Amino acid sequence: MPGSPVLELDRVSIRHEGAERPTPAEVSFDVAPGEVVLVLGPSGCGKSTLALALDGLVPHAVPAELAGTVRIAGLDSRDHPVGVLSEHVAMVFQDPDAQVVTGTVLDEVCFAPENQLVEASDVLARAERALKLVGLWDRRTENPDALSGGGRQRLAIACALAMAAPVLVLDEPTANLDPAGIDEVYAVLRELADDDEHAIVLVEHNLDAAVDLVDRVLVLDADGRLVVDGPARETLRERADELAELGVWLPVSTLAAMRLRDAGLPIGPLPLTPAELGAALDAMPTLPPPLGDSSPVRSTALAPALSLAPSGSAPAQAAPAIRARGLSVRRGGRRGPVVVDDVDLEVAPGDFLAIVGTNGAGKTSLLQALAGVIPAPRGTVEVLGIDPARADARERVRRVGFVFQNPEHQFVAPTVREELEQGLRLQGLADEAVTEARDRMLRRFGLEAHAEQHPFLLSGGQKRRLSVGTALVAGAPVLALDEPTFGQDRARAAELLDMLRTLNDEGTTVLVVTHDLQLVADYAGRLAVMADGRLIGVGPTAEVLAGPLIEQSGLRHPPLARATRGLERHPGWHGVTRMSQLPIAAGAS
Repeated sequence: MPGSPVLELDRVSIRHEGAERPTPAEVSFDVAPGEVVLVLGPSGCGKSTLALALDGLVPHAVPAELAGTVRIAGLDSRDHPVGVLSEHVAMVFQDPDAQVVTGTVLDEVCFAPENQLVEASDVLARAERALKLVGLWDRRTENPDALSGGGRQRLAIACALAMAAPVLVLDEPTANLDPAGIDEVYAVLRELADDDEHAIVLVEHNLDAAVDLVDRVLVLDADGRLVVDGPARETLRERADELAELGVWLPVSTLAAMRLRDAGLPIGPLPLTPAELGAALDAMPTLPPPLGDSSPVRSTALAPALSLAPSGSAPAQAAPAIRARGLSVRRGGRRGPVVVDDVDLEVAPGDFLAIVGTNGAGKTSLLQALAGVIPAPRGTVEVLGIDPARADARERVRRVGFVFQNPEHQFVAPTVREELEQGLRLQGLADEAVTEARDRMLRRFGLEAHAEQHPFLLSGGQKRRLSVGTALVAGAPVLALDEPTFGQDRARAAELLDMLRTLNDEGTTVLVVTHDLQLVADYAGRLAVMADGRLIGVGPTAEVLAGPLIEQSGLRHPPLARATRGLERHPGWHGVTRMSQLPIAAGAS
């Protein structure tokens, strides 16, 4: 692409305070005007740290050592403050709420250029242009809190655009968004990519959304070294096996095609989207029948039939592990808005239940109320014989392990080691038992080298693993997890989900809130769908995914289902939603 590079990195290594080694390490690349670059790599390799170096937050605001050189529009990042560098690079963080500081949408977009001493008339012109581009101009007088998750992320992008910087860096911009919110964000990014005025650097796990946008892929290995740099579609297709071996995410359609290819089906080139996978399958004269329901999902023979009414019923022969009756939750106290409205739900012992819905549907509030994290009206929730919100902490920890959507919300100790010990010591266990259980979790989640590090200094993926470890370490019979795979690379996510499946097979009741419907299809035995604070249906996962509730709730079917539902030549494949239903190579497990 023409023009001098807008970003130049020369042998960049960054070592966080307390870390033994730098991640990223010895990374060099340039970014040209108009280019869209996707950065991939396993959890902990330094992707987010690299993003922070691209706008000068490393080394000026984050306690870390920077070796090598980062040049932003020709300026050495060491020699210029973040305020100067922000005229050239704008940053959008994983969590849009972390960068909202004012009371109205318009004020938020005006805030940065005002602080750059831009003329008032230019500030307003920039704000209007940015808000119209992201579709929020008509909501400019509203409080940002009134926006959906996708709306707040679009607002964060508008704030970055209003700075008129030629480079936009986005770190996991869709990690906490429902499919509609993801579509909103990528619609804006496509407009920016089309104008050739903005270079975009994107750190993203959701390749199903990003694959049509990016021009180029950079891949870091587990040590933070740059091992792949090439054209996006060519790289994802031709080096898919290498990328999978590195543990990075690939599009679901690509992973499905790789499994089919290994089973002997002649698929090539590898598809990157559900439409491409569907076309490749329909081009085949014959397909073997999909595998039976031999998926990793735990048997749900005792689960109730699909209910399109907002209720669930436990099997008659077993008392429910969790029961909610007439459960309503208000945000911010008695006078706040209702976020969970009159929910009846029963979860049988040993169920693996996924709760899904769009942003703002009430999923997280329902999960928190069921686990006792937030108070519910007396008598509306019972977990293994107790009202969890009114039980003492020791009693609650023995019954329910909880993982927050934002891992930092649950960290209370100064080191990873002590964080894992908290729940164990709360139960009064002996030191030897505490040490054994703690070390087992450190090994299981690959955190041994970080045992004495502050939890807040871990990478995003490492924080998530620690948060899950703190919930698992006490061995509670009920686990409630809010977006458990957020920030995880493919290998770590699979490891975590397989761990949950094993615990579930052994009798642990698992509740998961997630936006990842492919995860739901592959692992959950039952599925509850929420909309506008109400539970609109609950039942076996395959039946819910095959019915009308997904569209009614504003969600989209998982990628594999989108590929198979429209097949013309192979109607027997219309019900394929799980990877485990795809044929496998002979002798494969």
